[in-house]
Amino acid sequence: MITRRKLFSGAAALIGASTLAQRIARGATALADPANHPVPNDNRTNYRPVVTPNGASLPWVMKDGVKEFHLIAEPVRREFAPGLWVNCWGYNGQTPGPTIEAVEGDRVRVLVTNKLGEPTTVHWHGILLPNGMDGVAGLTQKRISPGETYAYEFTLRQHGAQMYHPHSDEMIQMAMGMEGFFLIHPKEGYPQPVDRHFLIFLQEWALPPGTFTPNPNVMVDFDLFTFNSRVWPGTDPLVVRLNDRVRMSFANLSMDSHPIHFHGHRWWLVGTDGGAIPKSAWIPEVTTNVPPGTTRTVEFVADNPGDWPLHCHKNHHTMNAMSHTIPNVIGVEQGEAAKKIGKLVPGYMAMGEEGMHDMAQMAETMGGPRNTLPMMTGTGPFGSIEMGGMFTILKVRAGIDNYDDPGWYQQPPGSGVRAVVLPM
Repeated sequence: MITRRKLFSGAAALIGASTLAQRIARGATALADPANHPVPNDNRTNYRPVVTPNGASLPWVMKDGVKEFHLIAEPVRREFAPGLWVNCWGYNGQTPGPTIEAVEGDRVRVLVTNKLGEPTTVHWHGILLPNGMDGVAGLTQKRISPGETYAYEFTLRQHGAQMYHPHSDEMIQMAMGMEGFFLIHPKEGYPQPVDRHFLIFLQEWALPPGTFTPNPNVMVDFDLFTFNSRVWPGTDPLVVRLNDRVRMSFANLSMDSHPIHFHGHRWWLVGTDGGAIPKSAWIPEVTTNVPPGTTRTVEFVADNPGDWPLHCHKNHHTMNAMSHTIPNVIGVEQGEAAKKIGKLVPGYMAMGEEGMHDMAQMAETMGGPRNTLPMMTGTGPFGSIEMGGMFTILKVRAGIDNYDDPGWYQQPPGSGVRAVVLPM
C-alpha cells in the first residue's frame, strides 16, 4: 500500500507547483465579518461571535427558555482544496461539524439525528454535565440507531473552548471526521474583549494518493494534515485589522500532537479545555503545542502588518501527499543512471539530487494520480510558496473596512530583502 512516506516514482512521483497548483493557489474563500454572523447574538455579554474558517456556526432557536440546536450525523463529501475531494463523515454536511456557540448559564438542547449506516452517540468533550448526557455508548446511554433522533439537554456551568465527537465506534467515526467545537462564552463577559476569535480543528488523514476515502485503520502513517478539514492552499486566510485583539482556539482529536506556530508576533496561552488560565499564569509563546484530546486558546494583538504564516511546526505536517520508499539521493550524480532508467520507464524523472525544491517544477511536464494534490504548492507574490497541509496565512492590514481577503501584502519600499553582490 502506498502511504504518506512512500514516494511515488515515474508518473506518480511527488509533484510541486503545477498547473493544478496555480489553479488552486487562491482557492480560499473570504472570511465573514462577525457582525454579519448568522447565529443570533446574546445581549447579556460583550462577546463577538466566533469565526470558524472554512466552516460555520450552528443556528439555534429558543424554545421555552432553552436554546435548541439540531445536529445531523451523516456522510460528507468534503473538498480539502479545489481539486481534492474526500469521502468523510461529519455533521450537517460539514467536517468538522458546525460550531455550537452558547453562553455560560444557558440551558441547551441538542437534537442529534443519525443518518449514518451504523449507530452513533455524541460526547460533549470537557463539558460539565449530568452523567446521563455524557454520550458514551453502552455506559451512559443506548446507541442512536440509524434513523433515530435523541435529545441531549443540560445547563452550561462553565466557559471556554470545548469539543463534541462520537463515543461509538469512535476509531472509525472520528478518523472519518466526526468532531466539532462547542464554544461557551463567559456569562460575565470577557475581561478583555477581542475583535476576532478564530476556531481551528486539527486533524490528520490516511488518504493514499489516488484514493478518495480515508483509511481509519492507519495508526501512524498519515498522508494529509488539515486545518478545519482543509489543506493549503485551500485554507481560508485569517484576516484582521492592524491592532485588532485576536483570540485563536485550536482543538485536536488526532493521533498526534501539533505544535502550532505563527510569525511576526507572539501570543499568550490563555486557556485550555479545562478553562481560562489566570492572567498571572499566562505564558508568552510563538509556538503552542496542542496534544491529542485537548484544546488550547491563545490571544495576541495584531500590531505587525503583513502576510504571516500560521502552521504546524512538524515539518511533514505542512506537506501534502508524500512517501519514503526511494533511496536518499541528495548529492548523488544521477545523470547517466537516470537516462538508462528512462529507457525502461517512460516519463521517469530523477529527483532529490539537489533537495526537494525541483519538485516545484516537475508538474509542468508530469502528471500525478487522480484526486491527489502536489506535495508542495501554492503561489504567492514572489513565486512558489512550497507548502501544504496545516498551513494558512494571517493577513494583518491597516485601513480595511471589512474582513474579506485583501490580497497580498504590499511591502513598503526598502523594507524587503534584496540581493547583494559580495566582493570577490
